[in-house]
Amino acid sequence: MSTTNNYAGIPDQFAQLETAKVILIPVPYDGTSTWGKGADKGPEAFLKASENMELYDIETATEPYQQGIYLADAITEDSSPEAMVNEVHKTTKQYIKRNKFVTLFGGEHSVSIGTIRAFNECFSNLTVLHIDAHADLRESYDGTKFNHACAVHEASQHTNLIQVGIRSMDVIEKTYMDEEKTFFAHDMSTDEYWVDKVVDLMTENVFITFDLDALDPSIMPSTGTPEPGGLFWYETLEFLKQVFEEKNVVGFDIVELCPNAVDKSSDFLAAKLYYKMLSYKFMGQSIDETYDNTYDVDLKSGNSNISKFEEDED
Repeated sequence: MSTTNNYAGIPDQFAQLETAKVILIPVPYDGTSTWGKGADKGPEAFLKASENMELYDIETATEPYQQGIYLADAITEDSSPEAMVNEVHKTTKQYIKRNKFVTLFGGEHSVSIGTIRAFNECFSNLTVLHIDAHADLRESYDGTKFNHACAVHEASQHTNLIQVGIRSMDVIEKTYMDEEKTFFAHDMSTDEYWVDKVVDLMTENVFITFDLDALDPSIMPSTGTPEPGGLFWYETLEFLKQVFEEKNVVGFDIVELCPNAVDKSSDFLAAKLYYKMLSYKFMGQSIDETYDNTYDVDLKSGNSNISKFEEDED
């Protein structure tokens, strides 16, 4: 067990807000899940697993932590789903405006509503790459539009949403789905060119929201709503690496880890996935190279897209 409060127990010199290129925001929220509970314990399990992970990435021959990773205070607002989303939105946007590479670890998928909103206000012509077993396109569910089942509804209306790995949905979600930009798991299993097709549909700026139930439950059983027929480890990494190589990934979140006391393998997979994504982001950048993640110039001039969501910022 690490004696520090830093991500993965990294030395203090790599964990300072002022110099870190990466921000990691935990969001231990599980207020709208409808079957398996426990996503609020996901960030803690992820961080504990990260402390026991080797920090040298063999594939890229890099140590991503040396870019600097600042572990932000957890967002614990849980008075209502809307209040949580608003807090995630506000906090995420504050760190983006500090020119950081912002990442979040949930929590259930409703946290991504606030995350995506912040990134869409800060980056022009944003693609949201939604990797998930479920479509999550409902306009509202259980009396709120801030439900995990609505995680990318707003993105479907205001961003270039591309969905990958989908294998479970309600018929009402077809109303909001762009099937030309939806890659169903059963089709992906027989299409050797699906990765290239996904990348070709992307704009330059890409935000990734990764629901861990996109992965097959044989390698990721600890999720709230596991579905058979999911992605496997190396095909997932190959896909992600190509996205990072060919596009400007501006940030990402990972959600829906529901840890259990018996099997820690899912916690460790989540920790490795996060670190692999960082390795792909920074694999061509030296440690002392200044990070440039320039956000939408309209935001700098005060003419951001914030009005379309009618959100007030402090």
